[in-house]
Amino acid sequence: MTSHIHNQEEINKQIKDFIAEILKQDRPDSHLITVLHKAQELNGYLSREVMDLVSQEMNIPTSTIWGVATFYHYFKLNPIGKYNISVCMGTACYVKGASEILETLKEELGIGVGETTEDMLFSMHEARCIGACGLAPVAMINDKIYGELTPKKITDIINKLRKEEETK
Repeated sequence: MTSHIHNQEEINKQIKDFIAEILKQDRPDSHLITVLHKAQELNGYLSREVMDLVSQEMNIPTSTIWGVATFYHYFKLNPIGKYNISVCMGTACYVKGASEILETLKEELGIGVGETTEDMLFSMHEARCIGACGLAPVAMINDKIYGELTPKKITDIINKLRKEEETK
């Protein structure tokens, strides 16, 4: 989901170019969410600097942009790790031990919900429902669902991902 652009100046240029196209349309301010989606796709998350850039280019107060970005769950306000872990906390998963999976991840990764490891490898979030109730408890890492989790299984998955990174 995150772009492979690493130069902030190039990211900012692409955001400005995208906004320039939006500004040619009727009621450009109604396209703020579209602009924020594009900015997050390019930058990986909505940093204060990116929100200020959008504010300046679209002539919308940063406070309005902040309000939109914090209202919608989709927008991320902090950098996301390479492996974005969402632990399902829906009813089926919760009843079958999702909180234990979450606690194991907190201990294993040394981070809390909504945080990213210092090495930028892992981010952890809670999800309302992933839609795989029959496999409860589940977690999704990037786009892959892992089901019937136990503390040992989730620890093994994390260790496997770490080993894969070491060999790169």
